[in-house]
Amino acid sequence: MDAKFNHIIAERLNINERQVRNTISLLEEGATVPFISRYRKEATGSLDEVAVGNIKEELEKLTELEKRKATILKTIEEQEQLTPELQQKIEQCLDPNELEDIYLPYKPKRRTRATIAREKGLEPLAKIVMKQFENDPEGRAGRFLSDEVPTVEDALAGARDIIAEWVNENTAARNIVRNIFARDGIIRSRLVKGKEEDGIKYRDYFEWEEPLKRCPSHRMLAMRRGEKEGFLKLSISPDEDRVMERLERLFVKGRNASADQVSLAVKDSYKRLLAPSIETEFFNSSKEGADTEAIGVFAENLRQLLLSSPLGQKRVLAVDPGYRTGCKVVCLDAQGNLLHNETIYPHPPQSEVKQSKKKLAALVSTYKIEAIAIGNGTASRETEHFVKNTHYDRDLQVFVVSEDGASIYSASKVAREEFPQYDVTVRGAVSIGRRLMDPLAELVKIEPKSIGVGQYQHDVDQKQLQKSLDTVVESCVNLVGVNVNTASKHLLTYVSGLGATLAQNIVDYRKENGPFASREALKTVPRMGPKAYEQSAGFLRIPDATNPLDNSAVHPERYSLVQKMAKDLGKQVTDLVASEELRKSLDLNRYVDDEVGVPTLTDIIAELAKPGRDPRSGIKVFEFAEGIFSITDLQPGMVVPGIVTNITKFGCFVDVGVKQDGLVHISELADRFISDPNEVVKLHQHVTVKVLEVDIPRKRISLSLKQADN
Repeated sequence: MDAKFNHIIAERLNINERQVRNTISLLEEGATVPFISRYRKEATGSLDEVAVGNIKEELEKLTELEKRKATILKTIEEQEQLTPELQQKIEQCLDPNELEDIYLPYKPKRRTRATIAREKGLEPLAKIVMKQFENDPEGRAGRFLSDEVPTVEDALAGARDIIAEWVNENTAARNIVRNIFARDGIIRSRLVKGKEEDGIKYRDYFEWEEPLKRCPSHRMLAMRRGEKEGFLKLSISPDEDRVMERLERLFVKGRNASADQVSLAVKDSYKRLLAPSIETEFFNSSKEGADTEAIGVFAENLRQLLLSSPLGQKRVLAVDPGYRTGCKVVCLDAQGNLLHNETIYPHPPQSEVKQSKKKLAALVSTYKIEAIAIGNGTASRETEHFVKNTHYDRDLQVFVVSEDGASIYSASKVAREEFPQYDVTVRGAVSIGRRLMDPLAELVKIEPKSIGVGQYQHDVDQKQLQKSLDTVVESCVNLVGVNVNTASKHLLTYVSGLGATLAQNIVDYRKENGPFASREALKTVPRMGPKAYEQSAGFLRIPDATNPLDNSAVHPERYSLVQKMAKDLGKQVTDLVASEELRKSLDLNRYVDDEVGVPTLTDIIAELAKPGRDPRSGIKVFEFAEGIFSITDLQPGMVVPGIVTNITKFGCFVDVGVKQDGLVHISELADRFISDPNEVVKLHQHVTVKVLEVDIPRKRISLSLKQADN
């Protein structure tokens, strides 16, 4: 890769050039972001996943820019207009907009007004007028009359069309307009005539305007959606007089009739060519900015959701609540395998309360259930009340679990493959139970944007969204690590270095040969070459392996180093794992060499202290307020418990148990200025909120976190 990329990326990201160079080298060798950040700290200077990911992203952008330059150079060369100066200018350009400005005069065009004027032989007249020495442009224009140019005004109009195109293709002119748009552009939203009733949900934007640079991402995306649906008309423009003053200063050099013609051409160029072009550019860039921000919000929410506290391997009874169709009940073993399913009808219209309680108690006893999971959809609160008021032969923890995306999963090909003999209701209930046991392992089976923690996720660039969310899933899976003997194909797919084919091969190998006894045995999986093994092994766990390091984040390439540490102390590796005193007695500097430095050694010692331990925090039981089941039960002034269900740039949504999440606006999060709600709250956090306002017709609840203690 071009060495200049290292310098450019280092400057853009404010990272040492050596770190960038080594990171790019590792990426080009096929290393993944999780592997580089976890196992190549000496090479990268301990760059974290975010920094490594940013380097990768900048490298991709520059690579795309180089491809575009190659296309442009080839096009201009084919026109036989490529000079050494122009070539150098293109090759040194680092800004995509600037590159397109340079290319604009050479870009193949449809037949424009300027093209037609040139065909009529008016370009020499345009050049004369543009110089602004000619005091009698009308007289000069008379020499260019023909059958196609019958009048002097026709000749001058054609000349102005050519000048207007020159103005539009002038890099300095475009930068002037671009800078004024950036500084003073106003975005305006207007109602499309006759759409008042149909577009009522966009009422706030029927007559709206604000500086573009202050327009937040959620408002930009809301207005863009309104425009896409045909209810709003958007525009971006700065003060036209200011733009014209700057453009005239650039192009109008004299005070004669030719200068007047140039002035007319400049005005026409701005209105007809420059303004629409730069407006489109700013619509695109503002949309990209809004997309990036919204995707960032979604990615952070997804990360928090995937790293939600797991219950762990416990026997779970899961309930998918319902009224008329009943509550689907499934019993799962500690590995999440389906043992039993049936339907109970504790709610109206059947109201079989006694029979349902008896059946539920029997299932808990028969299948030695340790916890109950209840979906948070329709009839959730009533089902929770019913479950908690049933007598069991043991103590049970009852959890309410988010159903977001469960219906998507239950109807998916993945679910059909897992449970071909069961219908969607059974699959949905199983998913609810498994989410309680291990949210990460279950949620990877669902398309991330269907999980319901985004902000305008259907309005943003879908390719960029998918790429970002896949990165988050990969990051979370590799942070936690994966039990190679129990993981699904879908979970294994996200492990560093594996992918879909190897994931399937591992599952197939397990079926044929039984569980893996060691990491070394992974090498016998078809297509598990040295590179795939290197990239994946450290993230795959084997809990019951003879070597305790096989159930840790210590990479196999460092096993011999750990064995040397133990041998130097006259002990076994198992002794090092068991004794903190032994680990503290090690002088790590003795083990530093050309490949291994203090960062890796520190990681190894930290991992020996907790091999196989899940980095996620333990789960806590949550209870909603008694007697509150619907929005009509809420009154302003009430202080109630809730769970954070979604976080946006303008606040967070909280479930208080009434089927409609309430909004805590960012201004109601804390008694100080908050720029990002993540400073105060996290997804699935248990909070106490005060009810500020209840709008039943619009199904809106306003809540406050900061006033809850008042």
